[in-house]
Amino acid sequence: MEHGVPGTGCLVRTGHSLLTWGVTLVLFLHDTDLYNQENKWIHLKPLLFILTVLCSVGLYFAVSLMDPGYVLSDSEKRPMRARHCKSCNRCVRRYDHHCPWIENCVGEKNHRVFMLYLVVQLVVLLWAFRLAWSGFHSEATWSEWLRINIFLLLAFILISIVTVVVCLLIVCQLYLISCNYTTWEFMSFYRISYLKQCVLDSNPFDRGIVPNLWNFFCTHGPVTWERVYLRNAYNTV
Repeated sequence: MEHGVPGTGCLVRTGHSLLTWGVTLVLFLHDTDLYNQENKWIHLKPLLFILTVLCSVGLYFAVSLMDPGYVLSDSEKRPMRARHCKSCNRCVRRYDHHCPWIENCVGEKNHRVFMLYLVVQLVVLLWAFRLAWSGFHSEATWSEWLRINIFLLLAFILISIVTVVVCLLIVCQLYLISCNYTTWEFMSFYRISYLKQCVLDSNPFDRGIVPNLWNFFCTHGPVTWERVYLRNAYNTV
């Protein structure tokens, strides 16, 4: 994988891993539900939490390192809905966006995995939010409370911010998928040659909400978007 800045991907993934396991460690070391259950030798929920975190981290690395659908420029022309990514310096089929969080493009081959990662990540975040909240207890003074809970408070703030971001991203992505838009197409409608010719607010790739969702999540293999466009575009003019 080629990036505009060498080593950026490694730094981003290392930072993500350190934050994930750092927050997890804080939740286990403070007086949260996880800590209390560990002390009582009740290992089921702590084990399930660790497995969910591992699943999230595994999906993160999978979507981060996957081929998003690179166009082999020496053997094929640039297909419709593909775009050249300046960050990766590669052309990606059904390009959605370049995600700095995973330091990779989201495209035809890894978009479904990206959505699965977001959902699992949200489950981890909501669970971590509940665990962090359970660790806050009153103290005699504010300074004493802050001294005891400073790391838990920082973890709670980080969890809250990322939870909001992930929720918004999931909602936006589901909306675009249901309309069969990519993020790039939605943001640059009037600058894309094959879309600006269409009637305002019309999308030649849109087959209806249910078919769009079904085709995205339940079908596999590359789609020849030129055929879909030619079949539907003139019906929207």
